[in-house]
Amino acid sequence: MPEGPEIRRAADALAKAVAGEPLVRAWFAPPALKRHEKTLAGRRIEAITPHGKALLTRFDNGLTLYSHNQLYGIWRVAAAGERPTTGRSLKVALETSRKAILLYSATDIEMWPTAQVHEHPLLQRLGPDALDASLEAGTVEARLRDPRFARRRLGTLLLDQAFIAGLGNYLRVEILWEAGLDHNRRPCDLDDTERALLAEAILDLPRRSYRTRGRRGAGHLQDTPFRFRAYERAGEACERCLTPIEKSMVASRPFYACPHCQR
Repeated sequence: MPEGPEIRRAADALAKAVAGEPLVRAWFAPPALKRHEKTLAGRRIEAITPHGKALLTRFDNGLTLYSHNQLYGIWRVAAAGERPTTGRSLKVALETSRKAILLYSATDIEMWPTAQVHEHPLLQRLGPDALDASLEAGTVEARLRDPRFARRRLGTLLLDQAFIAGLGNYLRVEILWEAGLDHNRRPCDLDDTERALLAEAILDLPRRSYRTRGRRGAGHLQDTPFRFRAYERAGEACERCLTPIEKSMVASRPFYACPHCQR
């Protein structure tokens, strides 16, 4: 499943393709959404924004389309009138005179009044988004001290979207390597320095991945381009201490760590 940085880059591409231009047509596969096809014609998409792994497409008529890709859903950009050849099932098509954005294979799709979309049950369960520019390290540290999370093992906690939304497996691995922490540690076991380092890594890694991963020359000048230091590097030397990175399974997902300097 894509993680927060990939979903935000996808949202950027979708918005660049269609935002601000009148819709020529809207098409929905779910029967409950069919009634919106006529009312959206001529309306404009104001913004397409992620929260964690959910995507919110806001229209200028007071409605917002909530979608979650889950395991198999994927958005595509195409030329107006084109439908790429694929074995996937088309669920949503929103088309301007130039471009179309197409959602395939997703099953979690709903239309909400924009003023109430924050009440969606999944969004209600999410913690703050790691890529929200207003989220600060002090808030993350406070959540690490929160009784709901303080006694959870870090290897599991960092996958819990109720803690911080948008983190997934590769970010979990890289955050714990960056902070030099073992996945079995708990927030309540950390000293102030360790907790501060972890909070900074929770914010820095997703944001650096969003800005720079896979992009030549992307990001700010002060950025260190994002790359894997531990994820999928089993057997390779740790960049800090040269000990071979080890692979294991943590919370039913592949995990990679240095057995020497992550403690």
